[in-house]
Amino acid sequence: MEKWSLMALTVLLALTVRWAVSLGSYSGAGKPPMYGDYEAQRHWQEITYNLPIRQWYFNTSDNNLQYWGLDYPPLTAYHSFVCAYIAKLINPDWVALHTSRGYESQPHKLFMRTTVFVADLLVYIPAVILYCFSLKETSAKKKVSSALCILLYPGLILIDHGHFQYNSVSLGLALWAVLCLSHDWDLLGSVAFCLALNYKQMELYHSLPFFCYLLGKCFKKGLKGKGLVLLAKLAGTVLVSFAACWLPFGTDVEQIMQVLRRLFPIDRGLFEDKVANIWCSLSVLIKIKNVISPRTQLKLSFAVTFLSLLPACIKLTVQPSLRGFKFALVSCALSFFLFSFQVHEKSILLVSVPVCLIINEIPFMATWFLLVSTFSLLPLLLKDELLLPYAATTPAFLAACLASFSILEKTSAEDLQLKAFSLSLKGYVSWFKSFPRIVRGLAYLLWKKYPQAPLPPWQLREDGKGLWSRNWKDIGGEHSSVSTLQQFLIKQQNFHLFLRI
Repeated sequence: MEKWSLMALTVLLALTVRWAVSLGSYSGAGKPPMYGDYEAQRHWQEITYNLPIRQWYFNTSDNNLQYWGLDYPPLTAYHSFVCAYIAKLINPDWVALHTSRGYESQPHKLFMRTTVFVADLLVYIPAVILYCFSLKETSAKKKVSSALCILLYPGLILIDHGHFQYNSVSLGLALWAVLCLSHDWDLLGSVAFCLALNYKQMELYHSLPFFCYLLGKCFKKGLKGKGLVLLAKLAGTVLVSFAACWLPFGTDVEQIMQVLRRLFPIDRGLFEDKVANIWCSLSVLIKIKNVISPRTQLKLSFAVTFLSLLPACIKLTVQPSLRGFKFALVSCALSFFLFSFQVHEKSILLVSVPVCLIINEIPFMATWFLLVSTFSLLPLLLKDELLLPYAATTPAFLAACLASFSILEKTSAEDLQLKAFSLSLKGYVSWFKSFPRIVRGLAYLLWKKYPQAPLPPWQLREDGKGLWSRNWKDIGGEHSSVSTLQQFLIKQQNFHLFLRI
């Protein structure tokens, strides 16, 4: 009984924090004409309620796709319709076609915040509680402590209840899938993950671990016996789940193709805003978006992403285990976040929630990662005027982790399973020393091949000993009219020093 009382207090605290954050600002508040994600979600309610299903994803006179066109899978659209139906009963002006664009009021904000609150309470929070109770070889207090830390993770709270989105629905469904697989309810787990994927396409970040884990179980049972039967059941379950979600669109091939085009646009670029991944980091040195076509960017990102997640997927298929499955969720989601195409800063949540699942096993590293992942959202939070909620929820989360786990114990390289990794790096020390020269050499060759590319953010030092960095905004003077790197180097008359450190 004490266990359930502690869990009830944990849930009450988590709900209180969420409601407190929801009192603050949101994405695009008072910023016409496009506003932000808050308006996007409201607009989807307007569209799904007032237009027939066949027009939801098409550009029409009543549905301008350039103004927050629907670009999430069918389950999100159905959810928007349900919210719109309730909104219509309260105040028809909230979802009136055309005239409700940019609608902002305190009652409407309360309604929208409540929809996120209820979705969290119905989908995400129960999944977290049951997952923590299902942890084996863990005391009751540790289970409650794990639930407290997961529910207080500030990244998800700030994005859903501050910035404004419904990430807790897709992530909650994915957690339900993990919970089902941990009890060997493979078919139910498949249904739950199909629902997550049909709510938000970014759940593809987690798709390969689910596929490889279940395929590995089939191999383990033997493909000539029980394994083949399980494989057939899983395939049938997935097909039926997708068919049920896509049934209103399945009567017309053009409808399906249009939905897919909306879900996977390739003209929006490699990344958006200030996302903490490889491509955004490299853009400081090489403006990849300017020198490589979007289709080439897509192919490059796909190849690098596939190669980076391949080892974890192979190991999980050959040696399927629940522990390996949870770590593969982290590894593969991180590979997608770092290397895949069209990454948003909010996509870090798809890595962070799987990390929450292993916080009981590696509390120090998990806590550290979750704090860093929240910090990576800071540019977006500053834009939405959510610095105060960030400053309040982050220390609260850290305090909960410090009180729940001995995160400062067993932090040596050997205990963190990093000893072998650190030893393997010693053989590459000499290579790392020459890394800057290699990067600059590649940069020179790249701008040599693309002479119309913009200048890099550095120039040759006057003493001829190397390079010094400069900000793009500081480019001026005699170099302000230089359009290519080649012309710039020729002007300096010592471009051979470009490769020197």
